[in-house]
Formats: sequence, C-alpha cells, structure tokens
Amino acid sequence: MPFTPIEPSDILRRVPVFSALTEQQFELVRSRIIERHFDAGELVFAEGENCSGLYVVKSGSVRIFKNSPGGREQVLSIDGPGSSVAELPVFDGGNYPASAQAVTEATMLFYSKQDFHALCMQYPEVGLKVLAVVGARLRRLVGIIEELSFTTVRHRLAALLARLARTEGKKTAQGIEFTLPSTNQDIAAQIGTVRELVSRNMSRFQSEGLLRIEGRTVIIPDLKKLLEELKDGE
Repeated sequence: MPFTPIEPSDILRRVPVFSALTEQQFELVRSRIIERHFDAGELVFAEGENCSGLYVVKSGSVRIFKNSPGGREQVLSIDGPGSSVAELPVFDGGNYPASAQAVTEATMLFYSKQDFHALCMQYPEVGLKVLAVVGARLRRLVGIIEELSFTTVRHRLAALLARLARTEGKKTAQGIEFTLPSTNQDIAAQIGTVRELVSRNMSRFQSEGLLRIEGRTVIIPDLKKLLEELKDGE
C-alpha cells in the first residue's frame, strides 16, 4: 500500500502528544506526516511486528486488540479521529504490543519512529507528553483488568453502554440515543465475554426497560437507572 503526502490537517492539533507544540514545531511534524488508507477489516499493524512509527486516526475508527494463544480476542480500545496509536513502542523501541485493525474505512496519519525520536531529542517536552499519554492508557488498562477480574458480564455491559451514552449519545424526547459502534461480537471482545452473553444481557436490559434497541440504535430512557446497575455490581 503506497504512502502519499497529505495537505496540512487540523486533526493533528487534537492529538495530545502534539497539542503543546509551538507553530514552528508543529510545522516540522506536519511536513513529515504521511497518509495511509485502510479498508474496513484491514490490519494497520499486527502484534509483535517491528514498530515503524506512530499513527493518528484522521477518519473512521480503529480497534486495538490482543489475541490469546487459544484464539480468544480482547479489545483494548476503539479509537476515533484525533486519537494516536502506538506511542509506547515508538518511545521504548519495542515491537507493537497489540494489533490495530480498521473497524470502518479509515484514514491514518503516519509519523515514522526515526522522525519521532528526532523530535523528542530536539524538543524534550514532547517526551513528557508521551509519558502522560502512556500513563493515561496504563490507567485505562488497569481499569480493564479490574473489570474483567471483579465484575459480572452484566455489570461490564452496563458500564460500556453508560460510557457510550455519555460520550456518543444525544438527548431526545425518548431518552439518550446513540448508535452502537460495533457488533455484538466486537462488544463481547471489549468486555471479555462471548457474543451469546452480550445478546442475552441486551435482551434482559430491554425486558427490564433499561434500554430499547432499534437496529443498531440504542435508546436509554433513564441513564440514572442504568447507572444503578453499576452500584449493584460492586
């Protein structure tokens, strides 16, 4: 897949790693960015591959996941426009610790490892930004471990739906409405279970009046009532 230069894009300004750069520093980064296009389902990179550089999601969405030796998949995150991917291996020189795959047709902005190292050497404050971003990701991973270890599938699904309602939802006369960004299989991989249990718990939530599903659209009539599920699961 060929690399092609892109025009300057404001999407880079939304990336925490680059957000504090001066205009001169930002121009240096922008001049070295390369654009890549991926079809839905196409791998951006695979776990264990040599890290070639940092990616930024320009459009579409990308899921970060790991596979167990037995073939079980765990989704670590689904990232949209403005998210950076693979800061850690670019920073520490290791291989990609997880795989990245386009969920939808996606456009990624690529910044090579060599260019990133040169930027950090010239502007040490960029390295501090990377540490902050990696620290935030570590906290999120600790949260995933806690959820998988200490909570039920029902609790984890309710937490995911509540998070989507707060970040993606819009208020309507019927409640908070949002579109599921992935299939039940993908949701299962996110919360560490199987598709059948996701479908079963979704049906139970509907029968209990906690939500309604119309195709891929979810309507939560009373978010506070759904959040009570999280308290009950503690």
